[in-house]
Amino acid sequence: MSDTGKIEQHYGQTSLIERLQQALNADGLGEKALGVKDLAPLDQFHSRGLEATVELAQALQVDRQARVLDIGSGLGGPSRYLAANYGCTVAGIDLNQPYVDAAKFLAERSGLADKVSYSCANALSLPFDAATFDLAWTQHVAMNIADRATLYSEAFRVLRPGGQLAIYDVVAASGEPLHYPVPWALTAQTSFLVTAEQMRNLLLEQKFHITAWSDTTQAGIEWFTQREKNALASQPNRHALGLHIVMGPGFADMTKNLARNLREGRAALIQAIATKP
Repeated sequence: MSDTGKIEQHYGQTSLIERLQQALNADGLGEKALGVKDLAPLDQFHSRGLEATVELAQALQVDRQARVLDIGSGLGGPSRYLAANYGCTVAGIDLNQPYVDAAKFLAERSGLADKVSYSCANALSLPFDAATFDLAWTQHVAMNIADRATLYSEAFRVLRPGGQLAIYDVVAASGEPLHYPVPWALTAQTSFLVTAEQMRNLLLEQKFHITAWSDTTQAGIEWFTQREKNALASQPNRHALGLHIVMGPGFADMTKNLARNLREGRAALIQAIATKP
């Protein structure tokens, strides 16, 4: 099986819509119009959740005229956040068709289907013309991509001059092996972390200018610690809506291992903005 096939298998290949509807009903959301905060436990599929999405967006200059590409859009949380809060239009691509279908379903339920669109595509061969977008956005996606140079070159290609690539990713830190499973991989076979220095160099090789660079590892550790405390405190009243719907009951162990890897210095979190000259 190819790496792409293994990654698709990791994230699931069956429809999510029925499970999502059941969870919405269980949480009393039923047919209610859904807001960003309603869906945040489910569709912000990265460390620090909605907080990280808000922080990355605030580091950019996004206006209503902006055309945005969300590379690895998942269930569409960040794209809907950008559309709802900045009025921009966002195209999302994801390798996994059930995620694309679920993102479309949630966009309809959120009243944002006129602002966001989703399609199944490979980040290494983006189905868009050169200089199409003002902003390319990717959160916790590159860890599954071995050919990082092509990922960044494709982002560079579809950006207009002056366009920005916004990144929030897990990177390798100490050189020590990770504890598995983690949210993006069951084993090292489909995990392709690079160090922060390697990531920076790869971006520079694609002719990007690095305009912002932050290590947010400590904030991530604190977020996971608080999340663990909240989970213990609210165990009897746990919401039905959450990433376990997508990733299954093993997701709790995946997140524990990610937190452990951050705490032990095996992995780190980097937020970066790179600009196309």
